[in-house]
Amino acid sequence: MNVEIITPEKKVYSGNATLVQLPGVSGSFEILNNHAPIISALKEGIIKVENDKDTLTFKTTGGFVEVLNNQVALLVESAN
Repeated sequence: MNVEIITPEKKVYSGNATLVQLPGVSGSFEILNNHAPIISALKEGIIKVENDKDTLTFKTTGGFVEVLNNQVALLVESAN
């Protein structure tokens, strides 16, 4: 699935992933390939993006995620 992490300043990450773990406001959750469509708010925490080669982590202060047709768009306040 394709993942994009975007802050107001720049695009932080764009690439393929096999798993995305997110800090939801009601608790942590994971997005896998062919996940059902969802829009969710995110709280402060760690975003984990796994692909075939790497596991990347980004610290965020909150934002939103939209998942639709294997496209994961994260609109976050900050990510580093």
